[in-house]
Order: sequence, then structure tokens, then C-alpha cells
Amino acid sequence: MNLDPDTCYKAVASHDRRFDGRFFVGVSSTGVYCRPVCAVRTPKRENCSFYESAAAAEKHGFRPCLRCRPELAPGHGLADISGRLAQAAATLIDEGFMADGSVAALAARIGVTERHLRRLFDAQFGVSVLEYAQTQRLLLAKRLLADTALPVTDVALAAGFGSVRRFNDVLKTRYGLTPLALRRRAAEGVADRLVFELGYRPPFAWDAWLRFLGTRAVDGIEAIRDGAYLRTLRVEAGGSAHLGWVRIEHVPRRLVLRVTLSASLAHVIPQALGKVRRLCDLGCRPDVVDRHLGELAEAMPGVRLPGCVDGFEIAVRAVVGQVISVVQARRILAALAQRAGQALDGAPPDGLRHTFPSAAALAALPEAALREAGVSPGKARTLQALSRRVADGTLVLDPHAAPEQAVAALREIDGIGDWTAQYVAMRALGWPDAFPGTDYALRKVLGVSTVRAMHERTVQWAPWRAYAAIHLWHRYEAMKDTPPAAAQPETSP
Repeated sequence: MNLDPDTCYKAVASHDRRFDGRFFVGVSSTGVYCRPVCAVRTPKRENCSFYESAAAAEKHGFRPCLRCRPELAPGHGLADISGRLAQAAATLIDEGFMADGSVAALAARIGVTERHLRRLFDAQFGVSVLEYAQTQRLLLAKRLLADTALPVTDVALAAGFGSVRRFNDVLKTRYGLTPLALRRRAAEGVADRLVFELGYRPPFAWDAWLRFLGTRAVDGIEAIRDGAYLRTLRVEAGGSAHLGWVRIEHVPRRLVLRVTLSASLAHVIPQALGKVRRLCDLGCRPDVVDRHLGELAEAMPGVRLPGCVDGFEIAVRAVVGQVISVVQARRILAALAQRAGQALDGAPPDGLRHTFPSAAALAALPEAALREAGVSPGKARTLQALSRRVADGTLVLDPHAAPEQAVAALREIDGIGDWTAQYVAMRALGWPDAFPGTDYALRKVLGVSTVRAMHERTVQWAPWRAYAAIHLWHRYEAMKDTPPAAAQPETSP
């Protein structure tokens, strides 16, 4: 990244939230580094230096600000930067990959050589992979100490440190602090809850995001309660599956989402928060997207791309929802989850009972069981083929996968066409230019009838056509509320 010092300082002086998380400012007079939106008095220009990442600021000897808390800054979206592979690696590190993996394993995970990954990482973030990973461990530990009542031992292990002793040594060396100096009582004051705040760049069309997911909520897995979104989570880490739930609510006055995790997810906090970030599209830069979409975005600025907590789940939803109504799809998906999902222990919030089935669990489900759940014979065969490929690793459906390759692999499965593949690319892969151009609702709202006409109408919105699709689906829903409902069932699960 090329950071222009004058532009960066103007952003710091004006507390411009569009730049939050895009760079950090080191202040030589205090020895700390801050987010551009830090509320302290603006430092003098001659005392400021600017860095691509928190790790780069720490590499140059700065400590994180205890007021603006750099660990709360929004992340990058994959389309924000040229180094998509470097960002994919950084996201994996943020989600705890390096706790059990090596740099070589990380490189293999994103499909490059270790040497190439090191070059990409240094060019993008100004630090080595290991330096970045160490900073992320420390920032996560700092957050857990400040925001939860977890014992220090659990904090050290959750953040990826092998022992409390090593954690104490690194914290003292890097920040000049001890865990007790950072520790304070959790803001919520509840020992069996983990509560975090995740920042975003405003605006955030929260009601539209919540309405999109609420319309498609699957009984037993998801629920909308008092303006918040709740769902079950299954997180695989260290060879084990951790089951729990998450509650997400909007706190607009603070420009954050408040995320509550069940205590059962205490050992997989980085992975669980990573899923929430993808689900809520917290790396989005609405200023860039909305400006490009123009008139389409004026009525509803800050629309996010509803992501997912599991790419396989989105693929199953897309297959099940082909050419049937959303209500029918929800009923079938709930039946599948009841048959192959895992039940939650303890006392989850009302309505949450089990997780969505894993690929292995669904692959093991006999075709007769799929039929009993309401799946047609053709879709049952498609789901079995999809499940087997995801379970054996030949098909990867997460944001770290190359979208073009994943779409091509999906279309090789009998029963998956372009609409399904593009929908999965939108929500599971987070591909901002994916567009299910054959969708009935999209054609209806745009008034086109051919693929060519659809392309001519939508090419102006590239490379943000996925966001355009969300806007158009909202327009379609508004159209249905006024005239009589369309006779043809919608196909956007």
C-alpha cells in the first residue's frame, strides 16, 4: 500500500471514519499508535508516522492506544486491495490459523509458495507473516482481557499462546504491561457470556440486512429477537467441533455491532468472530460501493452483502431453494437440520436448537431421509454430490478460495447452474462482482427478459454487482408489497 502522509494526516485531523482500519498513525511524542478516528487531541504533524497495519506500527516500536483500541478497527474487504491473496492469508491469521499451523501450511492453504506469500505479505502489510501473527495474538489477548471475564490462562490459550508464561513475557516485552494491568471487569458483568464490539465504516443499512436474513431464517438455527439476529454456530478447530450460538445487535451511536457468544465458544473466539465479520460484511467500504452504484444506492445507503458463517450451508440453501418459494425452502432446510444437525447443550436462547448439518453429516444421510425432508429426487442427488465434494476437500467454499475456480467447480455438479453458482459466490465467497443474472426477481425489477439484456443493464455496476443484486432484491420486495404478489415463486433463498 502507498500511504500519502498528507492525506493520512487530514484523515486523522478530521477523524474521518472512511479511513478507519485502512491505516494506523504512530505518535512519536507518546510512543503509541492509534486509529484515524481516535478521540484524543490531534497530534502535531511532525510527530506522526503512518503504517499499513497494526503490526507495522508495532514493528516500529509503538504500543497500541488504550483509548481508541486498534484491535476494534474494521478490517479490509477483499476487493479493497490489490493483494487479495495477502488479505486472505491475513484473515486466516486473524481467525487463529497460526495457533496450530505454520507459514508453509498457510501458503498451501491459499495456494501459493511460502516464498511468494512472504513477498506478498511484506508488500501489503510492511511486516513478515510471523510479525503480523504475533501482533494479532497480542491484540486479541488485549481485547479478551478488557472485554471478558475469562481467566488469564484461557485468554492466553484462546489467543494462541502456548503457555501463560510465554504470554506474560511477550505482553511485558511488547507493551510494557501485565495481564492484571489490562484486566478490568467485563462491561456486561456476566461470567458465562462473551461480549465484543466489532466496528464498521458507516453507514450500515442494518434494517435491510436484518430483513434479508430474517426473511430466510431457518427454524431451529436462526431467529430475530428484539431487533437482534441470533443463530447457532459450529466451529471446527484443533480437530474438534465447538457448538454454540451468537447474538448480533446494532449499536448505531457507537458505530459497532455488539456480538455475544455463548460460553461454549470460549476456545474458538477468533474463528467465531471471523464468521461474524463475514456474515455482516464488516470489511465493506460503503463510500466506494455506494458512489459506484449511484442512483441505485441512494434510497438505501450502506447496504451490506449478507455473507455466511459456513459456505457449505449457503450452497445447500441455494440448491434447496431452486424454483420454490422461500417459505418452502425454509421448511425443507429446517427438516434437514433436524435430521443431520447437532443439538446444542445447555440452555440456548429460545428457538435455537441445533446447528446446520456439516458436509460429512449430510453426505452420510440416505437419499430416503432427504426425500422425507421434502427434497426432490434431483435435488437430493445434487446435495449428495455437493456434500461429498466439500467433505473430501475437493471443493472449498469460503472467502479464501479463488471465486472463478469455485464457480466453475460448482457448475460441474449436475443440478447446479449459473444462478446457484453465482449466489454461492455472492454469499459464501464474498465475491463482490458475482451476479445471478437469471434470477426471476432481478429480471422482473429491471424489466429485462434475456441474459444479454441483463448484462447490458448491469455492466455499469461492475465490480460491485453483488451489492447491486441486494439493492434490486429489496426493490422487488417493495414492489410485491404494493401490487398483487407475482404468481411465479421467487428463487432467492
